[in-house]
Amino acid sequence: MNKHDKINSIDSLLPQTQCGLCTYDGCKPYATAIIEKHERVDLCLPGGTRTLEQLGDLLSINVEPMKNDMSEKAKPAMLAKIREHECIGCTKCIQACPVDAIIGAPKLMHTIITDACNGCELCLEPCPVDCIDMIELPQRSEAAIVALQKQSRERFEKHKIRVEREEKEKREKHLKAKQEGIQKQTVQARRDSIAEILARKKLR
Repeated sequence: MNKHDKINSIDSLLPQTQCGLCTYDGCKPYATAIIEKHERVDLCLPGGTRTLEQLGDLLSINVEPMKNDMSEKAKPAMLAKIREHECIGCTKCIQACPVDAIIGAPKLMHTIITDACNGCELCLEPCPVDCIDMIELPQRSEAAIVALQKQSRERFEKHKIRVEREEKEKREKHLKAKQEGIQKQTVQARRDSIAEILARKKLR
């Protein structure tokens, strides 16, 4: 198995919350660090002992000494809930959600798509009015964990594509406005030059 395949195999075992609790900017960067930087395999708190054991099996690492500590610090299944009557519609939580599990519009109430939220908590810090709560859920079944993991990966990939498209459109719009501004300045400069020539002729 080459390095690329190993990274993808590790990434496939991670919960795809993209929460950053492992100190890396998402699941794929953490998977990459495990292979390229020999990073520890016990940093995924949402994955808990389940993911730890899977990583141990995949990489032939003895994770038994890490399991007790992981059991204590692992994060339970969580769900974000917006206190909608307090929401001011700032859209900051929408921008922060890596799986587009929040819907709403500027200055209008936002709400969580319950089935899409993976409990990453990334919406908490940006909220200026602190109107988002994290609700602890009962432990999910293995099938439910796998299904949410698959869905989160798919939604995250779509989220990345959407953000990249919007950034591209924003850059193109800015470039177009800049070019139009230059063109207007050029036209105005020509008009000023012609006006100056005509004015000199009148003086003669």
